[in-house]
Amino acid sequence: MLSLYTKTCEECSHLITKRYSTSFSLGILAFEKKFRAPIYNIYGFVRFADEIVDTFHGYDKKKLLDDFKKDAFRAIDEKLSLNPVLHAFQKVVNEYQIDPALINAFLKSMEMDLYHNEYCDDLYEEYIYGSAEVVGLMCLKVFCHKNDALYEELVSPARSLGAAFQKINFLRDMKSDFDERGRVYFPGIDFNHFDNNEKLRIESDIKKDFDDAYKGIIKLPREVRFGVHVAYVYYLNLFEKIKKSNAIMVKRKRIRVNDGKKMYLFLESAVRHRFNLL
Repeated sequence: MLSLYTKTCEECSHLITKRYSTSFSLGILAFEKKFRAPIYNIYGFVRFADEIVDTFHGYDKKKLLDDFKKDAFRAIDEKLSLNPVLHAFQKVVNEYQIDPALINAFLKSMEMDLYHNEYCDDLYEEYIYGSAEVVGLMCLKVFCHKNDALYEELVSPARSLGAAFQKINFLRDMKSDFDERGRVYFPGIDFNHFDNNEKLRIESDIKKDFDDAYKGIIKLPREVRFGVHVAYVYYLNLFEKIKKSNAIMVKRKRIRVNDGKKMYLFLESAVRHRFNLL
């Protein structure tokens, strides 16, 4: 039966999320059950696209990404794919009417990683939009299913949350991005001369994104608000750790939040959610 195949594909996307991100796995687990599979399916798609450009060294990444894109849109059109990740993803796209422009923007950003090691202001903004903000918008389509007015109201905060997460990832992964891929995402930044003043400027920009995002989180449907807030507090805690580290430390090591702290933040957020204190 097709339903069994689809369920198996969705379980693959669940496994991918669990393997690649404990933070997002716990956040998704906090959603009402009906929202979990669609978000796992989105994460599986974006994770595998990112793997093509970041991990598959020694292969023709451009061809792999082009094939992945063609196969994704064929799956969406035909509502079927023998690629489990793409079959699970097409189900979300078709059920929640996700705009193909969001998918194209995401895949364009992935392609940018094949050609750009440094980003000017315009390219940086385009990359942030495609690699992170549109992923938030895809999830928002799921959260606001059949409530177009709420979706439009929360577009800007959702974009801000995605941008905040991505910029923190850039700071957290600054060393590996430069050492392994020769990339520096922040415009005008020379990795070898990155200093505390430049770090403070980036952090000020991230704080604004966080502040704007929170205004939207508290307006999300209650069934998903807790889960999004969990991801928000994880990244906020990581942001605080990065802020306490100087620029030299950021260049030397990957700063992270340990699993014990993540569980504490999860429980704290659960209490705040239970008593409407978000």
